[in-house]
Amino acid sequence: MADPVSWFVIERGWKVVDADGEEVGTVDEVVGDSNDDIFNGLAVATRLFGQPRYVPAEDVRTIVEGSVQLALTKDEIGHLDEFEEPPTSAEILPEKAGIVRRAEATVEAPIQTHEHPMNIWRRAWFALRRLFGR
Repeated sequence: MADPVSWFVIERGWKVVDADGEEVGTVDEVVGDSNDDIFNGLAVATRLFGQPRYVPAEDVRTIVEGSVQLALTKDEIGHLDEFEEPPTSAEILPEKAGIVRRAEATVEAPIQTHEHPMNIWRRAWFALRRLFGR
């Protein structure tokens, strides 16, 4: 068995396996705050044209190079909610804050994001990318 790796190295397209070791999909997106080293979870593509499912970090068992094993069975994964892009969080400053202070305000976002909503054409594009590599 390979050595475990950090959630920071997870990439789109990595294999996702269930608690029994059976492949159930691929990583579509990693959600977390890299500044504070907080891993929230994964968006996992379980079907070719389906909306990715959200897997919370507490349901991730092990992460090794190229693969993520979940602590869930295939049936439990099928009942997970669809992934919804988390909103970007930003520090809200008072109206009196100067332009320099506003420019210095931090903005946090997911590690990887989709620039557009997942309509049928975007789903087809991601499905093709998963089939034929990056």
